[in-house]
Amino acid sequence: MSQENIGVMNNIYKAFNRGDFPAVLELLDPRIEWVAADNSPLADRSPYRGLEAVHDGVFERIAAGFPGLTIRVDEMFEAGEKVVMLGVYIGVFKPTGKRIQAQVAHIWTLAAGKAVKFQQYMDTYKMAEAVK
Repeated sequence: MSQENIGVMNNIYKAFNRGDFPAVLELLDPRIEWVAADNSPLADRSPYRGLEAVHDGVFERIAAGFPGLTIRVDEMFEAGEKVVMLGVYIGVFKPTGKRIQAQVAHIWTLAAGKAVKFQQYMDTYKMAEAVK
């Protein structure tokens, strides 16, 4: 493995933080498997399979509920074909106006320069506090 996978992930997080979800989708494999953290707001339809499911079930829902949500990347490292990101979600839940700052860990699996799997772990307590 080279730093190429880290570069792909940096591009994904930069695009996400600008709200450029089409650019994120371009870096995902068409058969992406997206697994939301248990008990998170997006766990109800998890796992999401394919670009359309991720667009409609993840990005559209984030845009509606957490417009302007950003991910602060604190650490990122490769582990074989995987990239692990440790960071923090920062945003406001639109319906309640409550601010969220929740720790997250993302595990990405990459192949041929595209993300083929995403696994999310997060502080669901902080998220639950923001959405209630």
